[in-house]
Parts: sequence; structure tokens; C-alpha cells
Amino acid sequence: MGGNLYERKIRHLLSRAGVTVDGTNPWDIRVHTEKFYKRVFTESHLGIGESYMDNWWDCDALDQFFYRILRARLDQNVLQITRVLSNVAGLVLNLQKPSRAYIVGERHYNIGNDLYEAMLDKHMLYSCAYWNGADTLDEAQENKLRLIFNKLQLKPGMHLLDIGCGWGGAARFAALHYGVKVTGVTISREQKKKADELRNGLPVDIHLMDYREIRGMYDRIYSIGMFEHVGVKNYTHFFDFTRNCLKNDGLFLLHTIGSNRSSKNTDTWTHKYIFPNSMLPSSRQITAACEQRHIIEDWHSFGNEYSRTLLAWHRNFERHWSELGHRYDERFYRMWRYYLLSAAGSFRARNVQLWQVLFSNNGITGDYHVTRECRTAMTY
Repeated sequence: MGGNLYERKIRHLLSRAGVTVDGTNPWDIRVHTEKFYKRVFTESHLGIGESYMDNWWDCDALDQFFYRILRARLDQNVLQITRVLSNVAGLVLNLQKPSRAYIVGERHYNIGNDLYEAMLDKHMLYSCAYWNGADTLDEAQENKLRLIFNKLQLKPGMHLLDIGCGWGGAARFAALHYGVKVTGVTISREQKKKADELRNGLPVDIHLMDYREIRGMYDRIYSIGMFEHVGVKNYTHFFDFTRNCLKNDGLFLLHTIGSNRSSKNTDTWTHKYIFPNSMLPSSRQITAACEQRHIIEDWHSFGNEYSRTLLAWHRNFERHWSELGHRYDERFYRMWRYYLLSAAGSFRARNVQLWQVLFSNNGITGDYHVTRECRTAMTY
């Protein structure tokens, strides 16, 4: 296929989404080299992401661009060789086995606490916020924490397990506002370092370890934005673990990004540059893996909230770039901008989802009404 034919094909596909090359709308793109067209057509998302990082094209509103091409399902109209190969890899290999558990910590979460402090809210929560009635990122993230802990019906004195605790913001909030003790685990040494610095005498213990090393029994378990690193080959083992660590009358809340289709692969650009070995679960994969391990008590979907969260992170990132630029180069800037805004467009297009799933071990007896409220908790 000649170069001009690649260009005609890509221009035609983009026109179906209302996107024009060198157009006047903020979601239109500007192409700086003709090599862009073949790379996108043959390499799909890896090619479009890397070509953006290489400054082969630009767009004033990347989130709106991706919203349009994903709503038009243009990603299904270019060659999917990379997706097929990664599906084969996911089928044959356990990319998330214990010996590989710390790779994402080293390559993503350890790159610099200064970046995440600048980008995130005051609690440093790196997951979807809950914007119901909130005007700021801080408010929306506290809404999310209250939503989770109210669903779990926390009571003073309980012992909680936080699987994938990040910088410890959720654990500290639970200890301070609900009077509980929290044990958290992370695979990032930088997250643990920062969490220990911010502990402030609260009954919060953060451990640098893979979740498969955890021992003990807990009144409540929650996992916020970690299940995306578990991998389809490990889903049943993960739910075996949560069942065995949860007391008989306990509750477990899983907060995770979800995929619209069941697959055994991850997005190639995201795997290479952002979250190595990540994999988004489908609803079918979650329900199949938890069968005979947990009872599903509630399933709450609010994926569009993640679009707002990512746009808030992007605004913070741009606002603080002058302070961060001495540590991160221009290619990193374009990579990170592409990451945040392409994800925002993907959530807005409902190409991916955000779920909170509440589990019990044996089923709750009697009347039980799962809250959607994020009312203010008491401080103990």
C-alpha cells in the first residue's frame, strides 16, 4: 500500500468521526510528517501514541479527539496485529506472576513522588474520584472514600486490609474518620516511603509486598485501582485470597477499571510506556472468577467520573510543569499528556468503565441497602 493510499485511508476513517487533518476544531489534528499515516495504520494505538511522543502530529484537545474516534469505533478499523500478538502472550504467559509483581512499581509508581504530589489531590489518591456534588478534586476524592467506607459499613475498632494502598491516603482517611486500624500493601518503595512520612501517628501500617504474601484475617478488605495489575491468569487466585483473608461476616469492596470485552491482552502503548503487564478485567471475567468464592452484593458503575478525574489531573500536571520540567524531558511531557488525555477521552466515550463491586463471603442475610451516598464521616 503506497504512502498516499495510507493517507487517504486514515483521512477517510477520521472523517467518519468528524475529525479533519489541519481542520479548525480543537479535536482536529495537525500532521507534521507523512510517515504518520502508515505508522498509525500498521501499528494501531502503539503507532499513534509513539508518533505523538515523537512530535509527528498534534491536537489542541486530545481528550475530545479520542472521544470521537472511540465513539466511532475507528480503533476496530486499523490492523490489529499487535492486539492479536499480545492476546497470545496473555494466553501463554503469566505476565503478573509473583516474580514480575514489582515491575510496575519500578517503572511507574517509583518515577517520582514530586510528579504525583503535583498532579493528585491532597490525599494523593491515584484512582477515579466521585464527583457527586463536588466542585474540586479534593472534594471528589473524599467523596469516593466516604462512598467506599460507607458501603463497607465501617465501625470503630475494625481491622481493614488495603490491597494496593498507594501512598496511604485511603488508609489514613479510614483511620482518622472511622476509628479503624488499617494494614496496607504496595509494590512501590516510593509509595511506602511517602506513606510512612504522612502516617502522623495513625494506626496505619504500610508494607512493601505483593498481595500474595499477606497473612491474617480482616473485618473488611478494599482494593482501589489495583486489580488492573492482577491479570486474568490470577483472578481466581486473587478471589481465593480475599475470601480466605475475610472474616465470615466481613465485606470486600473492589474498585477497578473495567473492559467492555473479555480478553487476555493489554493495550500495547499503555503496557510499554505507562503500566507494564496491566490488564483490564471484563464483567464476565470478574463474575466467573468470584463464583463459589464470594457473593456479589452490589455493582456500581460510574466510568464517566474518571474522565473528569483525569482532566483534573491533567490541569494540575500542566500547571506544575514548570516545576517538574527540570526532572522530566519534553518526550516525557508528551507521553504523560497523551496518557492522561487519551484515557479521559476513552472513559467519556465509555470505551472503558469504572466499577465498584461489593462482595461478601456467604451473603448478607436480612435487609441491606447499599448506599450511593458520600455523607461526611465522624472523626475519631
